[in-house]
This record gives sequence, C-alpha cells and structure tokens, in this order.
Amino acid sequence: MNVFWYMCAPDGAYPWQPEGSRKVDLGYYKQLALAYDQLGYTGALFATGAHDVWVLAGALLSYTERLKLLVAIHPGLVAPTLLGKMAATLQEFSRGRLLINVVSGDAKMLGAYGMTMPHDERYDMADEYLQIWHRLFSGDTVNFDGKYFKTEGAKLALPVGQGIEPPPLWFGGSSDKAIEVAAKHVETYLSWGETPEQIGAKIEIVKARAEKLGRNLEYGIRLYVIVRDTDEEAWEAAADLYKRMDATAIAANQRFVGKTDSVGQQRMTALHGGNKPQDLRDLEIAPNLWAGIGLVRPGPGTAIVGSPDTVIRTLEAYRKAGVETFILSGMPLLEEAFRFGEKVLPRLDVSREISAAKQFTWSTLFDRDLTATTAS
Repeated sequence: MNVFWYMCAPDGAYPWQPEGSRKVDLGYYKQLALAYDQLGYTGALFATGAHDVWVLAGALLSYTERLKLLVAIHPGLVAPTLLGKMAATLQEFSRGRLLINVVSGDAKMLGAYGMTMPHDERYDMADEYLQIWHRLFSGDTVNFDGKYFKTEGAKLALPVGQGIEPPPLWFGGSSDKAIEVAAKHVETYLSWGETPEQIGAKIEIVKARAEKLGRNLEYGIRLYVIVRDTDEEAWEAAADLYKRMDATAIAANQRFVGKTDSVGQQRMTALHGGNKPQDLRDLEIAPNLWAGIGLVRPGPGTAIVGSPDTVIRTLEAYRKAGVETFILSGMPLLEEAFRFGEKVLPRLDVSREISAAKQFTWSTLFDRDLTATTAS
C-alpha cells in the first residue's frame, strides 16, 4: 500500500481554537518533511491552505530524499501551459517525485480567486485543461481552440535529449461529472473519509466508467488517525478532542461548509449532520471509524480510532474494498505522524514508489481519447 501524511496548516492539538493552534512556519514544515521522510511514509499531500503549495514544496525539496510530493492544483486558476512548466520544473528538480492532485473545489472557495463557474461547468473546463496537460507532457506543440482555453504553439522546454516522466494525476470528486473526468484523465481516484462499504460502492462505479475507456485506475482515501497503545486510550484521546468542540466552533464550520456545491463535502456532512450528540460514540459510523472531526473541520472529517491492531484491521477493510493509497493525518501532525510511523507503519507493506496505472500508456491515451476531441 501507499501511505501519505498531510502537509498543510492549520495545525495543533485542537486547531479550531486559538489556544489549541500551533505556529506553522517554514521551520515547522522542515520538521514535518524530515520526519515523514525518515519514518518511511510514501509521500506527503501538499493541500491547498494558508500557504502556496508550489512555494512550499520547492522550499522543502532539499530536506527530503525519497518522499513523494503530492501537490494540489485547481484547474483554471493557472494557465495550463504555465502549470505544465511549473510541474515539469519540480518534477525535474525532485528527480521524478512529483504527483499532481487535481482539485475542482467548490464555488465559494474558487470565487475568492475570481472563478465563478457553476459546478458542472468547472468539470467541463477541467476536461479541456487536462487535454492540454497530457499533450504538453507528451512533447507536443499544442495548438488548442476550445471553449475555455486557447493556446498557440504551446510547448514545454524539456531537458535536451531526455524528456520528463509526466507527473501522475490524482483526482477526487463524487459527482457524476467528476467521475467522468477521473475515468478519462487520471491515474489515481481519491475519496474523502467514507466507510469501507461506501468507498467500495463508489470504486465499482468509477472502475466501470474507466473500463469503458480501456483504462485501469488506482484508488485512495483521505482519513484522520487517532492511534494509541489500546483502543481505550485512543477513544480517550478522541473524547479529549470532542469536549473541545464548542458550539461556536461547530457553528462556524457548518456555516463554512453549509452552502457548498461540492458533492464530496455534502457526503461528509451527511455523516454527522452538523449536530454534536452527547456521546461521541454516536458518531461512530462504522467499527472504529469516527465522524466527529467533521463537526469542526471542512473536508474529510473521519478518523480511524484505536490501537495499532485496530487501525491495521480497519486499513485492511479499506484494502478489501479496493483502496491502495491512504492519505492520513492526525492532530498535531508531527506527534501523530510519529505515533503512526512507529506503531503502525513498520507493520505495513508500504511502497516508496508510485507508478502509473497498470494498463495505461501515454501513447494509447493520446491516440484513443484526446486527439479526437482536441481542435488543433
């Protein structure tokens, strides 16, 4: 399996409250990068947040030797040719350790950057964006006349006589439009913290769409982890977080996610309904899978809670559902990375290499899927 950890602010013991927040600066990020690399994680997700992911990944590159850099991007916020140049540069400088996490976001978040497209149209735009991306990394000179993008003579200046292995594309999205884009363009499909049963059902849908295009994807999930020596101690740690989830913090987060057009966020919110029951175990949506963090944090608000044996058993349940990649985090990031890295990671068959999907070749994709829909 592939096990990633999280690289994003905010952080702390309970970062939704000022007294539980930790200062996250370059010095702290260096500690995280060194820890993840030394502990043996496959990579780290550089998620969109307080800091620009490209600047952050570049700043930490020299502090890692093996760690894969999964960098989040929003199609359309940066011109496709410029993003290709940025990605090619980091891929070259990291010696092939770059991965791209394609995120379509939601209307509220993207509106802050001047993008005001409706939900479905964002995915139509992403389809054009990724068509150009694939052709650039194939070495083509790209002339493209689409609805959203127009390019003339676009080409990446790849190293003479070498070329660059295209950074694999990862992608998350639960809507029908999102699944179509994933099936056509990416190597790894990601989901937020749903139950093994839910993610298994979704994987079957995505797999069927991809097979129609002659493609085979890999699958991953984003979860929190609360691991302690015993189940009882892990649930006590969860209870400590739970008691600090005050009505003000819950209301603020629910206002933030309440009007989203993100189907994935809507599915996460449905796991807890925005309500805090008296007993935290009422939010245990599957054995040792707790949805309480979603009350105060947007995005994937589900945590695996338990001893190392329990955590491994839960990971195996996801693997049986078809998940091969786990993007994990805990609070604080550094301490929980060490707990998981020392108590669980050595017992897992963790890969340090990420390859493209098994039945995928660039030439096959270009010949079959993209040239017919690209104006040039």
